[in-house]
Amino acid sequence: MKKLTTTPSLEDIKTAAEAIAPFVHRTPMLQSSSINEILGTQLWLKCENFQKVGAFKMRGASCAVAALNEEEKASGIATHSSGNHAQAVALSAKMRGITAHIVMPSNAPEIKRKAVEGYGAHIYPCDPAIESRKARTDEVLAETGATFIHPYNNYNIVAGQATAALEILEEMPDINIIMAPVGGGGLMSGTALVCHYFGKNTMAVGAEPAMVDDAFRSLQSGIIETNDDINTIADGLRTNLGEITLQIIRDHVAKIILVSEESITAAMKMVWERMKIIIEPSGAVPIAAIMTEPEFFRNKSVAVIVSGGNVDLESLPF
Repeated sequence: MKKLTTTPSLEDIKTAAEAIAPFVHRTPMLQSSSINEILGTQLWLKCENFQKVGAFKMRGASCAVAALNEEEKASGIATHSSGNHAQAVALSAKMRGITAHIVMPSNAPEIKRKAVEGYGAHIYPCDPAIESRKARTDEVLAETGATFIHPYNNYNIVAGQATAALEILEEMPDINIIMAPVGGGGLMSGTALVCHYFGKNTMAVGAEPAMVDDAFRSLQSGIIETNDDINTIADGLRTNLGEITLQIIRDHVAKIILVSEESITAAMKMVWERMKIIIEPSGAVPIAAIMTEPEFFRNKSVAVIVSGGNVDLESLPF
């Protein structure tokens, strides 16, 4: 896999899928007739909660690590993340014998911190603010000489994340809408590119907590917006867009729907109860969007990428 320096092409995404195939799962598409009846739509869940490390992030991390040269591998890799990207980078490094350095905010879920430790990565705690993550990461890079793998503002990351939507359209080429939650935008931008390249009439739609509505505002303003308060229950969506992801989202995402914290909890609980599968709050956000704007989705076929299933069982919201 080459190191990408421009927006991934159709061929780049196909190459990414081949490059990461030995390191990721092809996750299932699941349906619930009772949920379909409640929501008034034909909903399919692309279960990235069953992915290695319990989240889609394994796709992008595997793609980014596959593009490293031997010198970069020898120097190690580093990133900052609240959890899922951290786990993915740590496991990708372990599978290839590479040293990983991970900056994690102090409020990251304990289950995710323990997983990163279990993969043998070095953890560097920091304050929750995004600025603190970046500052601590700069210190770690200076100390270690490691190669930085950005959680989302990286073309190889976008290409890797795009493979989830690619699998959806390989199985269901006529689906009307593919949805993803929006945090840093790696999954959403990769999903949008696949809909653009591969989908005959497939719309890419994003979903975001109203408490951290920076992507929604960025889509309107054309610049990267930020949030003063990032204390949403959807801990995987507390980051802002990057220049790369903003441009792709502006070009190819039809709309971003904002959802309340209460609707995220309700969507999460519904999937736990009706489908007996564990999804984390971030993964429930697109389902909350369908609950929030039901008429938009009425009688359409919709695939939701359930971004992850890493939940701290000691602090459930229900």
